[in-house]
Amino acid sequence: MIAKPSIPDPLDNPKGPSGAQIGKPVSRVDGRLKVTGGAKYAAEFNTPGLAHGYILSSAIARGRILSMDTSKALALPGVFQVFTHENRPSRPWFDRKWKDDDAPKGSPFRPLHDATLHHSLQPIALVVAESFELARYAARLIHVVYEADEHQTDLHAAQAQAFTPGKDKGGFQPPPKPRGEADRALAEAEVSIDLHFTQAVEHHNPMEMHASTVIHHDDGTLTVHDKTQGPLNTQTYVCNVFNLPKDAVRVISPFVGGAFGSGLRPQHQLFMAVLAATALKRSVRVELSRPQMFSFGHRPETLQRVALGARKDGTLTAMIHEAVQETSQSENYVEVVVNWSGQQYKCDNVRLDYKLARMDTHTPLDQRAPGAATGVPALEIAMDELAAKLGMDPLEFRLKNYTEVDPNTDKPFSSKELRACFTQGAERFGWHRRNPAPRSMREGRQLIGWGMASGVWDAMQGQAAASARLGVDGTLVVGSATADIGPGTYTAMTQIAADILGLPIDRVSFQLGDSNLPMAPLQGGSWTVSSVGSAVKAVCDRLRDKLAGLAAGLDDGPLKGVKADDLVFADGFLIARGDPSRRMSITEVMRGSDLLVLEDEARSIPSYKSQMRHTLGTHSAIFAEVRVDEDLGTVQVTRVVSAVAAGRIINPKTARSQILGAVVWGIGMALEEESMTDQRLGRFMNHDFAEYHIPVNADIQDIDVIFVEEHDDIVNPLGAKGVGEIGIVGVPAAIANAIYHATGKRLCDLPITVDRILGA
Repeated sequence: MIAKPSIPDPLDNPKGPSGAQIGKPVSRVDGRLKVTGGAKYAAEFNTPGLAHGYILSSAIARGRILSMDTSKALALPGVFQVFTHENRPSRPWFDRKWKDDDAPKGSPFRPLHDATLHHSLQPIALVVAESFELARYAARLIHVVYEADEHQTDLHAAQAQAFTPGKDKGGFQPPPKPRGEADRALAEAEVSIDLHFTQAVEHHNPMEMHASTVIHHDDGTLTVHDKTQGPLNTQTYVCNVFNLPKDAVRVISPFVGGAFGSGLRPQHQLFMAVLAATALKRSVRVELSRPQMFSFGHRPETLQRVALGARKDGTLTAMIHEAVQETSQSENYVEVVVNWSGQQYKCDNVRLDYKLARMDTHTPLDQRAPGAATGVPALEIAMDELAAKLGMDPLEFRLKNYTEVDPNTDKPFSSKELRACFTQGAERFGWHRRNPAPRSMREGRQLIGWGMASGVWDAMQGQAAASARLGVDGTLVVGSATADIGPGTYTAMTQIAADILGLPIDRVSFQLGDSNLPMAPLQGGSWTVSSVGSAVKAVCDRLRDKLAGLAAGLDDGPLKGVKADDLVFADGFLIARGDPSRRMSITEVMRGSDLLVLEDEARSIPSYKSQMRHTLGTHSAIFAEVRVDEDLGTVQVTRVVSAVAAGRIINPKTARSQILGAVVWGIGMALEEESMTDQRLGRFMNHDFAEYHIPVNADIQDIDVIFVEEHDDIVNPLGAKGVGEIGIVGVPAAIANAIYHATGKRLCDLPITVDRILGA
């Protein structure tokens, strides 16, 4: 008897089969292109004869244009045209033609529509010239006469006319109906607090400013290079507004230099570039300046009230959370601000209320963790205040009112490892060493504060499709029309595909950012891995099954008759489970079947029936340490521990980077970021990086990230939840609570600036 060769069984590897990629800290597959300048962004695509457009912005917040003299600009050699509301080609009348996949209820903004001005910095003209510099100079020669009307940009004044929005088919979830009698329970509570909060306007300010390069071809078709979080959304918008068939417009956006929600909706530079390209029948690029990045959507200013009541033993008995948020005059932009409060803790008497106030601003826009990044910090600061009044540890108080079901719906969570987040985060931070008394911890003139908070975000899944093409050489190309705004989508999708077919990472490539690829939803809301990743899994599962069938059907092959479930895919091989000597490479299987290419496409659809019976979410616990200078009021965030439960982590390296970036932004929300309005002009004053303050290297010290193990077979086929949003949600509250512990001052207006600390 001849002994079988000693070949290791991949299943004996405690870390999983050789070639398994999900869960590995793989470096970004697109990283080299980005750091060497090989990655091309929207304003970096060139073509012969490319013209450049520059946008002239309105100088007033509300009123009309009485006249516009463009003669001096047009007289300059090299200026091709100046487009205004007076000479732009006719465009569709109906709102539905202007809506996009992220449009709220109402009438979308239409650039150059007429002489009416709705907000400051509204685009009022486009100069097209042979160079950017010439177009910009020519724009300065345009003389505009305005008739200004009285404007309203003050939310404190506008809240008196606030209204309750109706349910929006676009996805707005109105607050759940009240349960119990919250106002009565608050009045009768043994211990209670009642706090008022303001959240300042914030702007996205990604590194890459918005730009569109429109290549006009001789046959009239367009190739659009746009900064977008959804190539298909851009394509649909262009086709609808300019009455073009889908095959006449291809949108390409392989790299996006940050977006954070600013690319969810087509911005006005896209309209301007396509308008000029189609009218002049030539290629045109339009890009915004940094100040013009303040001319469209932003995180809205919000006013909130949170009132809580409890028994002396710490049991919550009453919860009231009210919010008033700004919107434009033409659209009802809504966020889920207060709903989280009813979901976070057990409480029998809860009233949640949300209203909108119309103002003369551009419609606000989703910004990282929209609604949750505003509403959850208010609740978590209020919880800290009530814990202090009760004389309870803030962590103990949260655990006292912990819930395993969603009180808003009485549904169980598909998974919720928040207890583990609390436990592991507190242990890593050293929370047990905290002296509970405010102003009790110091080093010299530095007051030291420790604060904590919890966070929550949805775990969503949308429909998506993906294609796959496997070559006889064992290389795999997978594609979907999603985007990559920075979270590492190229890498995560490559890992999922490589893992399923047992291929090395360098044998797999993922294509995205192209409207010619299979359907994908907008990249936002932390649902790309869940949605597109599930589609990648589905199409690769199909290829896997096809390969298994081919191998089992080869009469002279070592895997004849072996069922698919009895195969392991690893290192480019199909291997019989339990008998690694029976194996074939993918190349051998395909050649034996006379195939050079194996192709397929699959669509992933959420399991609505199962998901609707549960609440799907990610959870976190954040612990923060601050040092506050007792004399100067300056704050340094010296330590943050963020413990996150987000299901299966596809790539702990890129996921950690997402949390790190979110924590940095949370520090900015807590201490620095604020778009300030001159109410006399209705205009943002600090529209540049000199005056719009964001965290820099010196502001950031130790950030520790923990991914708590969490299994979820309901949320999607991968069991993975997104981490882009959850990382920011509780951070501002943890820092605000740490500042209270350090100083004894409860500050509820974000950002917490030096003047507010010294003035409290």
